Amino acid sequence: MTHAYDDTNIFAKILRGEIPNDTVLETEHSLAFRDITPKAAVHVLVIPKGAYVTYDHFAREASNAQIADFTRAIAEVCRREGLEEGGYRLISNAGEAGLQEVPHMHVHILGGQALGPLLAG
Repeated sequence: MTHAYDDTNIFAKILRGEIPNDTVLETEHSLAFRDITPKAAVHVLVIPKGAYVTYDHFAREASNAQIADFTRAIAEVCRREGLEEGGYRLISNAGEAGLQEVPHMHVHILGGQALGPLLAG
């Protein structure tokens, strides 16, 4: 899979402050914000501040500090949103077959309700 980063994507624009967002958490290397079309009672996106396209791209090329910060940001969002006890789902879509809509690596944190099956069919 190619990992050419397009800095005109919506998340790059959010990171540059060109588009507002409903920030849940911001750290040195990560930004978490509410999804504008939530699919669950809690639907937060967590993105690295670096130019990574997919999770495998991020895992391969990000620094240890970026990876640790991103992972801890996910944990902190789960804590702040009260998801630790009731449960939650993490989803990271990659590429065309994975139905990735924005070519900037991101993780969806979904919870706050029973979520049902992961995939239909």
